[in-house]
Amino acid sequence: MLKLTYTENSFYLELLTESIEEWIQARVLLILRVGQSLCVEPSTACFLLPANLPGLGQLHTEVKRDNNREIIDVYACDTDYVEVALRGYWLSVNAQNISGGFVTAMNNSTELFLHKLWLEAHTSASLAIE
Repeated sequence: MLKLTYTENSFYLELLTESIEEWIQARVLLILRVGQSLCVEPSTACFLLPANLPGLGQLHTEVKRDNNREIIDVYACDTDYVEVALRGYWLSVNAQNISGGFVTAMNNSTELFLHKLWLEAHTSASLAIE
């Protein structure tokens, strides 16, 4: 399972071993125990990767696998970036909140490879800023 955590300024992509159902169930129980509200809804999350990132060709191959077609798409944005669109579930304190978490699941090899690409892009961007 992949988890994207969105804040006002950025997001973080994590690779988790739990199933979506287990992860959401644990969050619902926690929210019930602390007496807060929780919104869980089907949604789409998108993020950008550099178009010159090594391995994007392999990502396109992973996307074409039958069991990923309805979960992930990769689109060319411009000459510098591609957009990765994922379908899954958005969790936040209410439907209008811009901070929250997004979870999705696809085959393990695609999740692992997408996480690796995001880490490479994130590391490259951090080094460029320094």
